[in-house]
Amino acid sequence: MSTYIVGDIHGCYRELRELLESVNFDPQQDTLWLTGDLVARGPDSLHVLRYVKSLGSAARLVLGNHDLHLIGIYCKISRNKPKDNLDELLNAPDIDELINWLRRQPLLQIDEDKKIVMTHAGITPQWDIETAKMCAREVEAVLSSDAYPLFIDSMYGDMPNNWSDSLMGLGRLRFSTNALTRLRYCFPNGQLDMICKESPAKAPPPLKPWFALPSKFPKDYAIFFGHWASLEGKFTPEGVYAIDTGCCWGGDLTLFHWETKTFHRQKSHQKRRKE
Repeated sequence: MSTYIVGDIHGCYRELRELLESVNFDPQQDTLWLTGDLVARGPDSLHVLRYVKSLGSAARLVLGNHDLHLIGIYCKISRNKPKDNLDELLNAPDIDELINWLRRQPLLQIDEDKKIVMTHAGITPQWDIETAKMCAREVEAVLSSDAYPLFIDSMYGDMPNNWSDSLMGLGRLRFSTNALTRLRYCFPNGQLDMICKESPAKAPPPLKPWFALPSKFPKDYAIFFGHWASLEGKFTPEGVYAIDTGCCWGGDLTLFHWETKTFHRQKSHQKRRKE
C-alpha cells in the first residue's frame, strides 16, 4: 500500500494519468492525495473531476481557490473567463453531480498516523493544529449545506486578514478560506498578505512566506501544499513540501511517494507560459 501526494492538476488529465501509470498506482490498494486546484487553465478539467470522483475513498483531496471559483461560476456568482477553460465542464450532462460532489470535499487533510498535513495554499502561523481543524470544518460545513451560494457570494475579499478567536460569521469563514486556499505571504506578526505573488527572492520586505515564520504545528508533521507554482518546489524548510510545479503552465506535474520519500515528475504537454 502506497501513499502518493500530487500537486495542482489544473485540468491536466493526460499528465495525471501518465504520472500515476509510471508509479503503478492501484486504487484498490493505494491512496492518492491531491493538493487542490483540480480544475481550470488546463485542457481537460471535466475528465480530471470525473476520474478523481470515480476513485472514491482512494482519493484524499483538498479544495483550492480555482475549485471554489468553479463552484462560484456554477452558482452564477463568479464570471467564467476564457482563460479558465471550463466551458466543456460547465456544459457537461453530469455537471450538477460533479459540483455537488466537489463542494463536499475538505479544505484540510490530516493523517495522524502518518503525520501528514495537506492544504491547498498554506497554514497561517497564527493557528495551531486544533484551530486549523476547527476553522476548516466550519467552512466545509457551510459549503456542504444548502446555504453554500450565500457563502460563495461573500467569500471574495482580502479582509479580515488577521486571526482572532473573536472573529465570527462570514468574516471568520472568509479568513479561513483565504488562509487555506490563497495564502502565500505573511507579515512578521502573522497577518496575511493577499497581494504579493512573487517568488521569495523578489518579495518586498517585511513580507515572508507563511512557512518561513515560526509555526505552532507539531514539528513531527510533514506539511504538503500546492498553489504556488513560482516556488518550483523550492525554498521550503525541512518537512514542508511545495509540490505545485506548474503543469498547466508548461512545467511538471509532481508526485511525492510518502513511503520512499521520493519525487516523481511528469513533463507537461502544454506550451511553456507564465502564470
